[in-house]
Amino acid sequence: MLHLGASVPSSFNYGDALDKSLMFFEAQRSGKLPVQQRVKWRGDSGLNDGLQQGLFTFADKFRGLYDEYVFGADKFYSSSGYSDELLWAAAWLFHATDDEYYLNYVVDNAVYMGGTGWAVREFSWDNKYAGVQILLSKVLFEGKAGSYASTLKQYQAKADYYACACLQKNDGYNVHKTPGGLVYVREWNNLQYVSSAAFLSAVYSNYLFAARAQLNCPEGQIQPQELINFAKSQADYILGKNPKEMSYLIGYGSKYPLHVHHRGASIASIFSLHSEVGCVKGFEIWYSRPEPNPNVLFGGLVGGPDENDDFSDERSNYEQTEPTTSGSAPLIGIFAKLQSLYGNTGSYQYHKESLVSKPTSTNLHQTPTHKTLGGPPVEFLHSITSSWTVSKSTYYRHKVVIKNISQKPITDLKLVIDNLSGTLWGLTPTKEKNTYELPQWLKVLEPGTECTFVYVQGGPQAKISIQSFH
Repeated sequence: MLHLGASVPSSFNYGDALDKSLMFFEAQRSGKLPVQQRVKWRGDSGLNDGLQQGLFTFADKFRGLYDEYVFGADKFYSSSGYSDELLWAAAWLFHATDDEYYLNYVVDNAVYMGGTGWAVREFSWDNKYAGVQILLSKVLFEGKAGSYASTLKQYQAKADYYACACLQKNDGYNVHKTPGGLVYVREWNNLQYVSSAAFLSAVYSNYLFAARAQLNCPEGQIQPQELINFAKSQADYILGKNPKEMSYLIGYGSKYPLHVHHRGASIASIFSLHSEVGCVKGFEIWYSRPEPNPNVLFGGLVGGPDENDDFSDERSNYEQTEPTTSGSAPLIGIFAKLQSLYGNTGSYQYHKESLVSKPTSTNLHQTPTHKTLGGPPVEFLHSITSSWTVSKSTYYRHKVVIKNISQKPITDLKLVIDNLSGTLWGLTPTKEKNTYELPQWLKVLEPGTECTFVYVQGGPQAKISIQSFH
């Protein structure tokens, strides 16, 4: 049974999809839950769990497969190896710390651990090589390679292999696709490979755009925009542009899976039952119920359709109806990227009256060389697109469209955002307090074009003004 309703729209609200994807992770929280927790059927859990410091050093020193020591794990999540995870961790630690020890680690172990040897067509919880290869390509693009350039170019060649395979430009060694255009890797929870492919493609396009580079495929040079187009096609399939005309993102749209293979979502909350449901009782009474889940797991990405685009919404069909953090996590990045590029593209009805505010000369913090005749070069279209109440506090999702209303291209636009108390997506913070700039991929705001960002907070809206521009 599916949640039935109106036909799937031809365009999608990526901001709404992003909000729901973030909410999925609120449903996975453990520990003492905060007062603003939106998933009301969850309670405190795992209160005695601790934090292990020095994980990379520990993992590198005491190598081994966890499923050799955790009884029964090999039946469900058998690890194929740990070399890719060590390279993945070291690459991220270099990215976070600029400590050359970690860069030296990925170079010295490039061959031994397979970083420059494995050419792959998937990125997943068990295979991190494509992520390692793309992340280390960024070191080259940023000019930080130094004496390591030769080895890092080998990593980049494998990153190109993965990206070209996604674009079907890899001389026959491409990822498989369903008749409906979905990347298909394997039967169990295939959408995790789809979301990660879309995310990595968007990330790699950012790196290429920033470096003014192209993707080198066996079938020719490819512009970075094609990676974005591919990522969008996979995201749109997930949201409803597919043969079933349904969303595989739980709670998004009017038609989505209802019999999700998730223990917390399929058993009524203790707050409504007023008694605990143990493991045996949960399985015997709740698992086989024909009714939809009592709790909607908003933002979870189910396993998705098979290689023929077929899907069966049954709780016992865990290969297709089970949501995972590994599948849902990449959606945060890809929906944020698509929302910044395409906005909400007409498929969303505003819950609040739109507010239009234009900066005046009194709130322009510009040097004389940056001024233009006839007033400010951009206008801000500020609207509230959704709201919710948690513990008597109301929160609002604000959408701000920046539009170039001048006759000239604008570069180096910097904005001052005062009274911002929540989280913001779509702009890049600078080193100056309360100051933001356009994302790296958007170097120039051409006349008549727009850029959109989003923030969430309670209380009044933030105040936005221009600091400088060229």
